[in-house]
Amino acid sequence: MAGGGGRNWRLVRADTDAVPSSVRRFMARARQRRLRAALPWAVGAGVVLVVVLLVWMVYGTSVLGVRQVRVEGTEVLTPLEVQQAAAVPDLEPLARVDLGAVRGRVQSLAAVERAVVSRGWPGTLVIRVVERTPVAAVPAGTQFQLIDADGVAYRVVEKRPAGLPVAKLASPGVGDPNTRAALTVLAALTPGLRAQLTSISVDAPARIRLALRGGRTVIWGDDTASATKAQVATALLRQKGATIDVSAPDVVTIR
Repeated sequence: MAGGGGRNWRLVRADTDAVPSSVRRFMARARQRRLRAALPWAVGAGVVLVVVLLVWMVYGTSVLGVRQVRVEGTEVLTPLEVQQAAAVPDLEPLARVDLGAVRGRVQSLAAVERAVVSRGWPGTLVIRVVERTPVAAVPAGTQFQLIDADGVAYRVVEKRPAGLPVAKLASPGVGDPNTRAALTVLAALTPGLRAQLTSISVDAPARIRLALRGGRTVIWGDDTASATKAQVATALLRQKGATIDVSAPDVVTIR
């Protein structure tokens, strides 16, 4: 004890029993209210963090990157040719691959009529290819150029494919009127006439001729009324004569 009548003070921790129960209940409820108020913010922050991490993993890392480019539907082309045209870098985030751009690059291949590109999670890019179907072979020197039903000349082969008619055209192509005329006639042929056809010659849109087996010729004229001309020519195949002229299908001649 200090001298001079001064007092000595000592801090004493009050026992909880010394705090009235009403005060304790008030304090407990206050803590609960603070926790309930903070909980939605904590949950929201956690959700945002998870979303940010997922987005970063999907778009910013190679965790879900392209590990395989699967090509389907090729016959003339090889899968490697399609993959090279697609030009998708290995491990590029699959979510960031521009499907439209890949489709455009694949469809730039002459033999491709259309392509469908899709994602196959977690790391596969799927390219489904529909190749062009030839309807005629155009002589090109000692080789043959294949054209499809749209007139696209897309492939050169050494030999004419079996069962494919020869189309004698000077400048085969989509914008060539002679090519369009030949395709119109070919599309209108009956099965019987098609079975006899060996070649179609188009010197001009109004000068179309068919060469048939056995050395017979059908003078077609232009490509108008081709369905009617095909029916008439088919019916006349049973008649004798080396030349069948259906250029005016209402007045046909055989000689």
